[in-house]
Amino acid sequence: MRKRDVPLTGAELEKIAARYPTPFHVYDEKAIRENARAFYRAFSWVKGFKNYFAVKACPNPALLGILGEEGMGVDCSSLPELLLAERSGFSGEEIMFTSNDTPPHEFVEAARLGAVINLDDISHIDTLEQRAGIPEMISFRYNPGDLRGGNGIIGEPQEAKYGVPRDRIVEAYRLAREKGARRFGLHTMVASNELNESYFVETARMLFELAVKIQEETGIRVEFVNMGGGIGIPYRPEDGAVDLAQVSAGMQEFYRQTIVPSGLDPVRIVFECGRLITGPYGYLVSRVLHVTRKYKNYVGLDACMANLMRPGMYGAYHHISVPGKEGLSRDSIYDVTGSLCENNDKFAVNRPLPKIQPGDLLVIHDTGAHGHAMGFNYNGKLRSAELLLREDGSVRLIRRAETVDDYFSTLRFPGASVRV
Repeated sequence: MRKRDVPLTGAELEKIAARYPTPFHVYDEKAIRENARAFYRAFSWVKGFKNYFAVKACPNPALLGILGEEGMGVDCSSLPELLLAERSGFSGEEIMFTSNDTPPHEFVEAARLGAVINLDDISHIDTLEQRAGIPEMISFRYNPGDLRGGNGIIGEPQEAKYGVPRDRIVEAYRLAREKGARRFGLHTMVASNELNESYFVETARMLFELAVKIQEETGIRVEFVNMGGGIGIPYRPEDGAVDLAQVSAGMQEFYRQTIVPSGLDPVRIVFECGRLITGPYGYLVSRVLHVTRKYKNYVGLDACMANLMRPGMYGAYHHISVPGKEGLSRDSIYDVTGSLCENNDKFAVNRPLPKIQPGDLLVIHDTGAHGHAMGFNYNGKLRSAELLLREDGSVRLIRRAETVDDYFSTLRFPGASVRV
């Protein structure tokens, strides 16, 4: 079972909390950089390898800037994410635009930025042509249907709203070329938070074979294959991390068997991983407000589901540490809850922990992706601050906490003057 360390001591966290009140998310810059470099080393055999960090996982310019320095691009799914990418220093084909049910004006903005536009449906070719024109580079998201299984988070491909089905994918490339596209990419995304290495190797085999089929039937050469994201992280202490070296070796073997003999070599391999990159290196720090006994024992925090939705939404496990009590036995059983008026506002159910007292700090692990990003304002809850633990050990505020004025800023109260 893996040891779950926190990169800050209890005393250091108390000092930080005195300046930035809980709850807050804090991200470990050093660990994120080291993890990004390890990912790139694992695929060093790929010429032009790139990960397009999924902005939706953790949309903060400080983190995007760090990942840009490590050679990553960004994968965007909306207009605000495109603008965030631009303001974070990304441009042109450093940006992948992968969206669905896309508002036409977002295609216009993606085209303005020179982003690689990754279309979700064949019908979107006409929309793109009418609103922004057909760019030189076009990619398509492929939905393999029942040829591939999904998983519990993203669902089965044949039930998914995403991607071009296999009976229309070749037609999509033909049509895009007829309308002026000259460079092409291929993408899929059929699982989320998957820990089985063979799943990604088989996905590569599927895409390599499809790239060959497209060439054979249309003469179109696919320039890059985007494996999507979906590489999971070990949320539970007993889970093992995905062996990237094994994934890479398996992909390389199928590349040699499929791409090289077809004459397509070189085809770039890229990913759009977000969770894998930042997920393990974010922590939600919260203060215990109440310890109560009803029919069960409850630990009530000043954080709630608005700060971390995954446990309430998916029943997802997030490990919890109690700074200063690391050596104590976890012989008390608690539900760890927030104050939202929803009974699923629970970070943990029947969780063994040391004896908890009001005022204790709790650290919830693995919140560096789909943590703060999935926040909301239900019950008037205000979204928390985000902090960056820098490589030199200092801590920097990279997003302030929301205020009541922020929450009210879009409202129009009776009697207030309204500017038109």
